Amino acid sequence: MSDPQNQETHAAVYRPEGGKRIKGLFSTQTVEKVGTGTTQRKTISKMYWFCTQSDDEMVAVQALNKNMVPAGAATQVPLEDFLSRYNPEPEMYMKTVYPKMQELASTVTRAEESRQRGALYSAQFEYENALAVDEENVRANFGLGLTYVERGETAKAQDILGRIVGLEAAFAPEHKHLFNEFGISLRKSRMVDQSVEYYTRALSLTSTDENLHYNAARAYFDKGDTEKCREHLTEAQRLNPDHEEVKRFLEFLDTKK
Repeated sequence: MSDPQNQETHAAVYRPEGGKRIKGLFSTQTVEKVGTGTTQRKTISKMYWFCTQSDDEMVAVQALNKNMVPAGAATQVPLEDFLSRYNPEPEMYMKTVYPKMQELASTVTRAEESRQRGALYSAQFEYENALAVDEENVRANFGLGLTYVERGETAKAQDILGRIVGLEAAFAPEHKHLFNEFGISLRKSRMVDQSVEYYTRALSLTSTDENLHYNAARAYFDKGDTEKCREHLTEAQRLNPDHEEVKRFLEFLDTKK
C-alpha cells in the first residue's frame, strides 16, 4: 500500500498557475423538478467521479460504484467543461475512496501472487473478493479467467471470457500484456474456438499490435484455418517487418503449400 504521507499527490486539484494536472475525486450535481403546481419541489442528485487529466485538453472521468471505487469505462471530458461542472471532493477522497481503491488493488495483487506460485484456490478466493467490490475490474477478471484455465475448468473459463469480451476497458493499451497472456492460455488449453473469439474482439479494438496478430495467427493455425492464419501473419509483418517469429511462421507455411 502507498505511503499515506504521499497521498496528497493523488488528490491534486488543477491550478492553472501551478500547472498541476487533475487527479482525484470530484462531484457533479443535477437539479430536477418533481411534481407540479404547489407540490412541485426541487431535488438535487450528486454523483462522484474519479478523475485524471489525460492531456492539456481532456480529463478522464470514471463513475464510482456502490462500493465507492471507480468502475467501468472512463469518459473523456473537455477541460473547460470539466472546470465549470466538476467540484473537488478531497476530504471524501482521502478518507473513503482512496483507501478503498488501495484495498482493492492489494486484494488483486495477493490474488496474482497466489496464482503465480500455483495456489489456484487461494487465487480464486482473492479474485472473487475483488470482483465483489468491482465486478468490472480488468485485472481480477483476467486473473480469474486464467485461474480457471489453469485448473482445466473450461466451462467457468468460458463464462469469464464472455464477461471479458464485453469489457471495452479490458482491451486498453495498458492491459495489453493481460489480454495477450489470456489469449495464449486459451489456445494452449485447447480452447481454440474461444481463443479465436477472444482475439477477434481484441483486434476490433486495437488492430495495430503485431503480437496480437501473431497470436491470432497461431490460434487460427490450431483451428486449421491457414488462410486466416496467413492473413494475420501478413498484417503482423506489415506492422513490424523485423518480427522474427512472424518470418519463421510464414516460411513454415510456405513449406506446406
